[in-house]
Amino acid sequence: MAVDSNLSSPLGPPACEKDAKALCFIEEMTRNADAVQENLLAEILRRNADTEYLRRFNLCGATDRDTFKSKLPIITYEDLQPEIQRIADGDRSPILSAHPISEFLTSSGTSAGERKLMPTIREELDRRQLLYSLLMPVMNLYVPGLDKGKGLYFLFVKSETKTPGGLPARPVLTSYYKSDHFRSRPYDPYNVYTSPNEAILCPDSFQSMYTQMLCGLLDRLSVLRVGAVFASGLLRAIRFLQLHWSRFANDIQLGYLDPEITNRSIRQCLSGILKPDPNLAEFIRHACESENWEGIVTRIWPNTKYLDVIVTGAMAQYIPTLEFYSGGLPMACTMYASSECYFGLNLNPMSKPSEVSYTIMPNMAYFEFIPLGGSKAVELVDVKIGKEYELVVTTYAGLCRYRVGDILRVTGFHNSAPQFHFVRRKNVLLSIDSDKTDESELQKAVENASRLLLKECGTRVAEYTSYADTSTIPGHYVLYWELLVMDGARQPSQETLSRCCLEMEESLNSVYRQCRVADSSVGPLEIRVVRNGTFEELMDYAISRGASINQYKVPRCVNFTPIVELLDSRVVSVQFSPSLPHWMPEMRRR
Repeated sequence: MAVDSNLSSPLGPPACEKDAKALCFIEEMTRNADAVQENLLAEILRRNADTEYLRRFNLCGATDRDTFKSKLPIITYEDLQPEIQRIADGDRSPILSAHPISEFLTSSGTSAGERKLMPTIREELDRRQLLYSLLMPVMNLYVPGLDKGKGLYFLFVKSETKTPGGLPARPVLTSYYKSDHFRSRPYDPYNVYTSPNEAILCPDSFQSMYTQMLCGLLDRLSVLRVGAVFASGLLRAIRFLQLHWSRFANDIQLGYLDPEITNRSIRQCLSGILKPDPNLAEFIRHACESENWEGIVTRIWPNTKYLDVIVTGAMAQYIPTLEFYSGGLPMACTMYASSECYFGLNLNPMSKPSEVSYTIMPNMAYFEFIPLGGSKAVELVDVKIGKEYELVVTTYAGLCRYRVGDILRVTGFHNSAPQFHFVRRKNVLLSIDSDKTDESELQKAVENASRLLLKECGTRVAEYTSYADTSTIPGHYVLYWELLVMDGARQPSQETLSRCCLEMEESLNSVYRQCRVADSSVGPLEIRVVRNGTFEELMDYAISRGASINQYKVPRCVNFTPIVELLDSRVVSVQFSPSLPHWMPEMRRR
């Protein structure tokens, strides 16, 4: 298709006229980033001028940045929680936003052990859809021919509930997949999935995964890219194939869907797709029965050009495993988003994972950045290359100067819009999937389990550390315990230590427990008891590498291989959580 030469882009030659318009839009927004930000903040302040929250700070109709920043404080979720709870309880007055709050997006971050509720309005779906529409035009600059095949993406809806006031509360992607923007999306040859909507929208995670994998196998030669939201999700899909390949082969051999798949919409959809194919069934058996699964992705889907997964931040721990299963395929991180706001996209999506940088799109929200170690926030265009910042957002939905909790490092600029490398979530100690456990939560869980230990056998936890073990699929939390056995006390039994594992899981936040119970994205917690004196050896090792004996503190999380190896070499007992912790999707009243 010929592209109008007037729509060419500095980013590269567009694949089609639609792409050309998208690339020009990116150029326009990033060239005028400061003006876009100024106008966007003014629009938000005009629109929400009569909200209870803004009236509290006596802006008196001002819409300029200086007045806004001088009068409104930078806040956290806890600061806003009373207003959010009122909305959740049914108060429909304009508390945060002049537009009605349409639903709450549940954040993977937690407050008091429960998911945070992020207010949103209907038009935010349009804003998110706009960012999604920019992803493939950029990808087409680097990978040609994606309109000639399909994407095998493992996409899922998750548990949702309603607040006491009747508003839906659900993850941002569940909201998007259930919206007309996704379900009734127009045909786009660059965005064709092997997974039917019926499978993506199935609330039963087993049936959804089974159907999506089966459809990917049936259409294996059409697949040009394989993906999931997070790297951990793609690895779960590969593990699912390892466990169930014989069932898939049997379905394909006979042309009949496994009876465990009972969802009526799925069965009706598959009735027109699944036909007997003995040759494909034999191929799958031959490919999967071998113990060597290195490169399995490209063996089954030989035309795959890249993996589309997030492998930044905590997901970087999965890169070696993905390289093993994919045979070294490139990994594309395409966008940067959260429940609070969608932020930007990667203009070089085929870069190495360690070099991924996201360009902030200035039309998505009003952005400020707090320098690490500082307190005064700076504008989007005023950040400095090489410096690290905490992200602050102001949104149409009513978040004003809200600390997201992401730490970003500036790597450069595209035009006047900065590009950031995602460094980490603030205060997060352990993470396997969408779970995020901080040090205080882990400490509380250890204390609760230690009380159980003391009650059962008179033994305490003397020292502990942890790490996120991603060598298993799904990954799981590992706790290293050194025990203090009191005089006359007895060593804890295996049964007692197993109960300690479960007690810890019961003490962790609701996002962790949902990952364990509903999503099966985190495995059972493991306690490894080490022999006495191990943590002294750990300190000796740290001091030998230059740590100060006066300032040394036991690290509550370890990932440095020599330290993990030292701890593992001192293990005397291992136990796993014997059952699932309690989790229910009901929203708690505070």
